Amino acid sequence: MSATSTPLTPPLPTDRRTGLLATLALLAMTACWGSTFFLIKDLLDRVPTLDFLAVRFAIAAAVMLAIAPRTVQRLSPELRRRAVVLGLLYGVAQILQTAGLAHTPASVSGFITGMYVICTPLLAAPLLRTRITPMTWVAVLLATAGLGVLTLDGLSIGYGESITLVAAVLYALHIVGLGAWASARDALGMTIVQITVIAVVCLVATAPDGLVLPNTGADWLSVVYMALFAGALALVGQTWAQAHLTPTRAAIIMSMEPVFAAFFAVLLGGESLTARMLTGGAMVLVAMLVVELVPRRKIEAEVQHIAV
Repeated sequence: MSATSTPLTPPLPTDRRTGLLATLALLAMTACWGSTFFLIKDLLDRVPTLDFLAVRFAIAAAVMLAIAPRTVQRLSPELRRRAVVLGLLYGVAQILQTAGLAHTPASVSGFITGMYVICTPLLAAPLLRTRITPMTWVAVLLATAGLGVLTLDGLSIGYGESITLVAAVLYALHIVGLGAWASARDALGMTIVQITVIAVVCLVATAPDGLVLPNTGADWLSVVYMALFAGALALVGQTWAQAHLTPTRAAIIMSMEPVFAAFFAVLLGGESLTARMLTGGAMVLVAMLVVELVPRRKIEAEVQHIAV
């Protein structure tokens, strides 16, 4: 093509390009989270769950503070307080989800945790005064149904299920909070504060029983990978992406996590591909495409930030 020729396809507007990059960042994050499921399943045979979480987030916080301490100093006092609140929400959700796993099957826990897909628009509507279109609700319900097909073998409501549902609500509040408070410019600093708070919450929760550390090189390698990639980098990506996406869009995109988990379990974990995996995964994928490709009304397409 010559220098004076007209390109066949005009470039995307800046806001659409940024939105696409934010979507891809969230997809990369959920793929990274999904890649850890079979690693965690193996690791938890030797390291208690709370101890694993405490070590994972402590490593992530220490490395990020060592690399970029000034990003935290540049945060305004209000942004620091809000990052602390977000870290507390996420950390307590991790604890409740973990406690729920002791009383409910992992598949049920995964489905109930995924209910943040429904909780997010229910909370975003009154808190951020956003209007959710009928097609977005279709995508939310389709994603939830897909999660059910992908994960559920049966469902009963007891203590474990109840506290896991509370965890899902807290995860949804975290998503809504990031949508309201996240700043692309301050994403790294906010992430460091959040991860530090999460590490403190997990360390406090596991302190009464003492801290059990991994005892093999392979286990430490898994923990470091999950700390730096599925922990630090993933939360940086989520914080930055949610500065450009509405909470409901973010939640539906993030519902791809169990789809990626199933993909990596088949590819690397030796599990067999089943019709349920294909059906549930396809339903979640269609839900994500619906919310991304169907034109949105202007008021829904805007990210409703709360001024600092």
